[in-house]
Amino acid sequence: MTTLEIAANVAVAGSILLAARNNVHTWWFGIIGCSLFGWLFWEAKLYADVVLQGFFVTASVYGWYQWLYGARGAPLPIVRTRLGLLALFAITAAIVAFGYGLLLHRFTDAYAPFADSIVLAFSVLAQLLLMKRRIETWAFWLLVNAVAVPLYASRGLFLTSFLYAVYWFNAIYGAWKWRQEMVKQPSV
Repeated sequence: MTTLEIAANVAVAGSILLAARNNVHTWWFGIIGCSLFGWLFWEAKLYADVVLQGFFVTASVYGWYQWLYGARGAPLPIVRTRLGLLALFAITAAIVAFGYGLLLHRFTDAYAPFADSIVLAFSVLAQLLLMKRRIETWAFWLLVNAVAVPLYASRGLFLTSFLYAVYWFNAIYGAWKWRQEMVKQPSV
């Protein structure tokens, strides 16, 4: 465990806990933590995760704006995604994960390129849903965390692996909390 791993995890843990609480400060915590994780994953040769962290930094800036002003100048409400659209998103993420895994396997020295690519593709999907305050984000975070825990442990990133296990429970809490808030908000 390095100082870099500890710092990245502290910042991202703050971001993830704030996301479950539907708190806009999730985004700037995420920018800091994801920047640190990008560096950490580069050192661990988890290249899909490096790309993912770059996406998270960019998405955090956009998400921050969306949460504050995305619904005609007002904060975005929590909403559901149509089932057909959600299925299309999931199939697309699976295809991207497989394709990117093939590229990493063939052209790099990446460790566990397919598992790493699953984390990448489904994290992007979950993040896009989070940015738009879609309740289904939490189901995809559960999947991501289930794959990430053994992946990170296998690279000796034990603190990161442990915290992703905690994030699995946080995703359950986030789903519950967001459902409670969704019921209370005015109809969209």
